[in-house]
Amino acid sequence: MVLPFPGDERDVSLLVLSRSVRVVQATGVSPWVVVDADGLVVDPIERFLRDFVARGNRVGSVRSYAFVLQRWWRFLAAVGVQWDKATASDVRDLVLWMLQADKPAPGGSGERLARSGGVNQITGKAYLDERYKPRTIRHNNAVLRSFYEYWMDRGEGPLLNPVPRDGRGRPNAHHNPLLPFAPAGRLRYNPKVPKRAPRAMPDERWDDLFGSLTCDRDRAILALAVSTAARAGELLGLRICDVDWGEQLIRVRRKGSGAEQWLPASVEAFVWLRLYLDQVGPLTPEEALWWTMRRRSVEREGLARRPLTYDALRAVLRRANASLGTNWSMHDLRHTCALRMVRSGGLSLRDVQVILGHAHLTTTQLYLVEDDSAVIRRVHEYLQEARQRPAQVPVAADGYELADLSVLFGGVR
Repeated sequence: MVLPFPGDERDVSLLVLSRSVRVVQATGVSPWVVVDADGLVVDPIERFLRDFVARGNRVGSVRSYAFVLQRWWRFLAAVGVQWDKATASDVRDLVLWMLQADKPAPGGSGERLARSGGVNQITGKAYLDERYKPRTIRHNNAVLRSFYEYWMDRGEGPLLNPVPRDGRGRPNAHHNPLLPFAPAGRLRYNPKVPKRAPRAMPDERWDDLFGSLTCDRDRAILALAVSTAARAGELLGLRICDVDWGEQLIRVRRKGSGAEQWLPASVEAFVWLRLYLDQVGPLTPEEALWWTMRRRSVEREGLARRPLTYDALRAVLRRANASLGTNWSMHDLRHTCALRMVRSGGLSLRDVQVILGHAHLTTTQLYLVEDDSAVIRRVHEYLQEARQRPAQVPVAADGYELADLSVLFGGVR
């Protein structure tokens, strides 16, 4: 739907974005492409993604960028603006639209809508609502700026980047000469992101979650996650050759950098891993570690297992949460492992930084927070002790009579 009023008079609350522009998986250089209503690949996006792949970015990042550009193309179609004619006011209106619009929900989202924005009484975590989060909007702006920087470097696209930076203050006023110059100013339409403190899963809740799992594969994945602090994507990328049985280590490829790192895991995790592999059968060293337990029909192969995907892993947790009435996520296990390590007293903060794969120690320092539940428990204990503490009877100092003090101060309790 094209609105009749462009620029500052545009009413973003009336915008309806068509879903004709889609992200599809491809077999070419770029693993993901964006296609229009006619099923044709959107050339400006495809060329940008090819360059993005050539810069060494991973498949997950390509997919994430493709979905941001899909949203941008849908928005431009709704307001009737060509991609190479976009201005800062169009980016501003996209941000305003995202601040008030509901995210497109998949089928069967009625239950999620009913509890949107509420807090789970067991985990203490808020349910995801239907609005775009500040982090999503900031990522959206970063992708769009990168997209237009690519085309401006080629001498094409708009003359000015439609995702502007704020020029407030003195750029690089306190620049360290040993470091490269940072970009001056923040992106103008980036919303502020509230700080979130990491939360550990209590031991009894972990026992409940682990007990609700129905197969050894799921038990092995969660046991590895809670003992190594590896991310879900890093665990799903494991191969058979990435498991060192003698030293009880797993080799993950870090998110972002792609660097390989060996992480120690618990004995229990390796026990469940062995039980799972006995069910799957022999695998070659280069094959994926995680497979679906059910065999499905595959063309030219008959019934066969398929590698476990991120969506399938989310479905595992979704079923467990449904049975327990909780809303745990895989990232909660990473937080739980990190907080357990920090509070154990046996590991330094530098040790925890290495295990988590953080580039900067300041990121790891976020786990030096006190657990809210522990603080609340101690305050409850203090209040209970104060109630039960016997009242102290005042004793008059030498030379004073209680009767005189009672008259002077209006009674002695």
